[in-house]
Amino acid sequence: MCPLLLGPPASNHRPPVRLLTTVPLCLAGRLEEGADTVCLDQRGGPFKSAPSGSGRRYTMPFDFRRFDIYRKVPKDLTQPTYTGAIISICCCFFITFLFLSELTGFIASEIVNELYVDDPDKESGGKIDVSLNISLPNLNCELVGLDIQDEMGRHEVGHIDNSMKIPLQNGNGCRFEGRFTINKVPGNFHISTHSATAQPQNPDMSHFIHKLSFGDTLQVTNIHGAFNALGGADKFASNALASHDYILKIVPTVYEDLSGKQKFSYQYTVANKEYVAYSHTGRIIPAIWFRYDLSPITVKYTERRQPMYRFITTVCAIIGGTFTVAGILDSCIFTASEAWKKIQLGKIH
Repeated sequence: MCPLLLGPPASNHRPPVRLLTTVPLCLAGRLEEGADTVCLDQRGGPFKSAPSGSGRRYTMPFDFRRFDIYRKVPKDLTQPTYTGAIISICCCFFITFLFLSELTGFIASEIVNELYVDDPDKESGGKIDVSLNISLPNLNCELVGLDIQDEMGRHEVGHIDNSMKIPLQNGNGCRFEGRFTINKVPGNFHISTHSATAQPQNPDMSHFIHKLSFGDTLQVTNIHGAFNALGGADKFASNALASHDYILKIVPTVYEDLSGKQKFSYQYTVANKEYVAYSHTGRIIPAIWFRYDLSPITVKYTERRQPMYRFITTVCAIIGGTFTVAGILDSCIFTASEAWKKIQLGKIH
């Protein structure tokens, strides 16, 4: 039980009450048996002691603030400096710049690519869609035809499904546009006059390729692939009697967007040669050959967005690291300036 400080009962002037530093001060107007005694601790805060005669002892109440590792320093104990102000302003601009850069990267998506060996489009039935657009300025549309061959025994002459011939230069030329399918085996398709009822004497196979693509069309600006490697190929100035061979190596390509939807396309590399072919019967009728083979390697592009936890971690690193480095720099400058002042005053020799 806390000790009581009671003044003299007969005097009109009460002596001043002194707070004890080692024990709490107990105030009581009237003590009764079993009554609680109210005391003041060293900081003037009230706490309840044990009831009179209980024999129990109460300790100080638990203070949650003792877990505070960021103890506050009174503002009047700190010293502002011009150097510190400049460093602080630069630090704020630097943090803002890095934060905005990181925020831009977090909002924008990124493309991650990987390679693996597999057939990505197993639901296609072993077929590849082909889109061809080619102009032949010196060959009549009645003579132009598409032929398809492959190692599975397919041999189709004069393919006409999903194809269109547009006359050019008053009917002297022709623009061929077509969509067709090929098997996933080595083979070729070629533009020739083989399907014509009457073969011309000297067919001119000079041409311009507008488009040659395989599979789905990808409208993605972040992917710089060879999906239309022959687009823009100009052979107008070539030998009119020459054949043209384009050797294609087709690479399966998969694109997966943020929603998980996949598109199956194909990139390809190309090598070409131009030649005049002869046999024991004479010169062979020229043609434009597209000989293809498939690569076993599949390229997959996946569109991703940076996760939230990585963004928060990076922002915390930016803020914490910048303030730490700025604090070290400011401390070094301040220490050096104080030392210089002491040297000027003669306190350091």
